[in-house]
Amino acid sequence: MSGAALAVVVVVVFFLALYLLQHYGDLRKQQRMVLFGTLLSWYLCFLIVFILPLDVSTVGQKKYLCVCVCVCVRVRARLYYSHSATEVCEEPWSYIPDGVLPVLWRVVYWTSQFLTWLLLPFMQSYARSGAFSMVGKIKTALIENAVYYGTYLLIFISLLIYVAAHPQWKLTWADLQTIGITAANTWGLFLLVLLLGYGLVEIPRSYWLSSSHGYLLAKTYFKTAKMATEKAAAEENLADVMEEVAAVHESVKHNHSLRKCVDTILTKCPPEYQEEMGRNVESSSVLPTKSGLVGLHKKVISAVQRHGQTRVQWSVLLDQAFHLEDAAKSQSSPVRHFVHSFPSAHSHSWIRRFIYTPTLEWYWECVLRQGFYRLLAVLLCLLSAAVVWSECTFFSTHPVLSLFAVFIQLAEKQYNYICIEMACFISIFFLCVCVYSTVFRIRVFNYFYLVPHHQTDAYSLQCSGMLFCRLTPPLCLNFLGLIHMDSAISHQDRIQTSYTSIMGSMRVLSFISDGFYIYYPMLVLLLCLATFYNFGSRCLNLLGFHQYITDDDLTSDLVDEGRELIRRERRKRQKDVDGGNRRLVSHFHSIKSFVSQFSKKPS
Repeated sequence: MSGAALAVVVVVVFFLALYLLQHYGDLRKQQRMVLFGTLLSWYLCFLIVFILPLDVSTVGQKKYLCVCVCVCVRVRARLYYSHSATEVCEEPWSYIPDGVLPVLWRVVYWTSQFLTWLLLPFMQSYARSGAFSMVGKIKTALIENAVYYGTYLLIFISLLIYVAAHPQWKLTWADLQTIGITAANTWGLFLLVLLLGYGLVEIPRSYWLSSSHGYLLAKTYFKTAKMATEKAAAEENLADVMEEVAAVHESVKHNHSLRKCVDTILTKCPPEYQEEMGRNVESSSVLPTKSGLVGLHKKVISAVQRHGQTRVQWSVLLDQAFHLEDAAKSQSSPVRHFVHSFPSAHSHSWIRRFIYTPTLEWYWECVLRQGFYRLLAVLLCLLSAAVVWSECTFFSTHPVLSLFAVFIQLAEKQYNYICIEMACFISIFFLCVCVYSTVFRIRVFNYFYLVPHHQTDAYSLQCSGMLFCRLTPPLCLNFLGLIHMDSAISHQDRIQTSYTSIMGSMRVLSFISDGFYIYYPMLVLLLCLATFYNFGSRCLNLLGFHQYITDDDLTSDLVDEGRELIRRERRKRQKDVDGGNRRLVSHFHSIKSFVSQFSKKPS
């Protein structure tokens, strides 16, 4: 079984990253370079998370082998070699051969850092550029990233000068690597704690509140009202941009040198607008410039993408609202049978007919769902409390106060590798869910927004890859600190994980290893309190970015507006269904009359 666990993890994580990319991105329409960069960055980050528990258990195996060698030496010294001593030396199923993990960590870590600091920022600007040629896109990307690269180079030089100012330190290539790693991890830890403080509270709370259909329905009404405004704004913006395109289409003749650029812009327009180009549009006597067409091309790509996102999100919100309203009706119905107002195409699949039947769906939605969600919320709340306590006490090694360190050390004493791996996996997986889910939820205007159902644009996909690559290494180091596996923080003389050895000795910068890495994570307690009392949401409300707050008057107004919009859309969809049924019945009667007339003819 040598290396079997590692091989399984490598394959499973790849398909997990591919599934998420397929869910958020469009594998058919988006550029291959964008998809490859995003998939590679997600894959490498998830790989670090899933392999780290095997690395921790490997440390326990090394201790185990040391004990085994001591036992065998003592037994042989007494001229006695028992069968029990040989059993101690048996390799566990998850054993990874020596030398594999250090090489793997080097490849994974430095590839992810190359992606996040150099390649992905360049690819972001390249994909977002409105230039019409590859050379033009590359030139735009280099100009936009010149300041970005220069800023991080200045930070690295500052840290280098700080270390060089101490004559007792002799800088080597390993020290330079450690300085770069420390700078990257410090940046990532700063953002990590902010995201973690939000996720530790919001994830358990969201499951607890989602156990109520009434809460979910009111929040869906709220989202519907906001989405109606965004949808109208996106349609208006697209119409304005299409007017500019139509004017350029009329002013630039087919024999003009810029005509090829105009034709490229036209291919990016929706089909319904392409058919109307040239109708009732006044021709402008002023010809556009090449830079003007580049800007227009960029605006068209952005407007079309945003219009498509709002249309899909609007349709998804309508389906969610209709489903929740149907669930509310089914709860008060004496018939234990879930009835959909508008059955979708997937409702006729074999899973719905034989496994997830309407009766089973009724029991889940009306009986089991609430209890399951609340039980899950309680378990997640306990995990969050354990994380907060451990983040505030992991620096204490005598006595050991970190709960995660207590669990791991108990499993190590019993040489129970399965328990070590499961405890590590559950702990770090929960930390990753808290951080990554916040990244998937966060929205920075329309520049960064991960939209499901294949609607995420290239810029947001690559930005998420950058964030994951910057957040995952400090998250793993923070987790190793929680379980006292990082000697730079715990100051314990013990066998280190291969991942820690690749990170280098943080003691080169003692003010970071002994100060920032220990005390800054304690800020997560204040951030959890701020999230619990909706401090961030209330601040955004004051700034005009409406958030769902139950005790807010504006929220109530938007809920009422969304309820009316859903009622209107329900009537509209019901009319379409009734009209389709009438046409189907009419067509059936015409066929029936034709068959009856044909059968009455004499043979």
